Amino acid sequence: MKELKKCIIVDDEPAAHYVLANYIRQNPRLELVFQGYNGIEAMDYLRENKVDLMFLDINMPEISGMELLKILPTHPKTILTTAYSEFALESYDYGVIDYLLKPIYFPRFLKAIDRFFSTENAIKVEEDRINSVSVKVDGYFIDIELDQLLFAQSFGNYVKLYTLKKTYLASITTSEFEKCLPEKNFMRIHKSYIVALDKIDTTEKDFVIIKNERLPVGITYRRELIDRLKNKSIQ
Repeated sequence: MKELKKCIIVDDEPAAHYVLANYIRQNPRLELVFQGYNGIEAMDYLRENKVDLMFLDINMPEISGMELLKILPTHPKTILTTAYSEFALESYDYGVIDYLLKPIYFPRFLKAIDRFFSTENAIKVEEDRINSVSVKVDGYFIDIELDQLLFAQSFGNYVKLYTLKKTYLASITTSEFEKCLPEKNFMRIHKSYIVALDKIDTTEKDFVIIKNERLPVGITYRRELIDRLKNKSIQ
């Protein structure tokens, strides 16, 4: 079974939430994981959670959709939803993959979703070629070889990277670093830890062991970790 793509809706109109949530639930490839009614709620959620697709309204109080895209250092693939078309051209400067005008009709929604999955397939091809990640350490950018990376630990706006040779303190958030990693090889197992799946030596009920380091597994990640380790052992 293919992994569902996690979606969020950010819109100040309850009616828009009703329509989009209904459309998302009709698509077996998508999973609605969060509904926010302003930009602040969206930023708080995205800071701690990985999301594949964001349906974002442009006209919202306090922080507009366009302002939110400018503020976020990185953001999910985004489909804009609005009753106005004047921002369509500007939106593509921020990696927006489609622009849905309200009222949103189901056939047009499906077309946008197909466009999203076509971009996802292109990303997967690129991910297969990734063998290092560039991060800022002590003011300089260095390349971390992914086959050397054991796990990453959150330290506020920094991430401590444990590799086979040494440890680095990188100037990047855990969520931002997670987005740089190929999904098939790495997984977040706790709000503070991301691990290389092939570097796990043993597992316990609430922990994994990597090079004698005992790392906690959050309850919300446990089922996925079990499934992914099981699939790796079958391959």
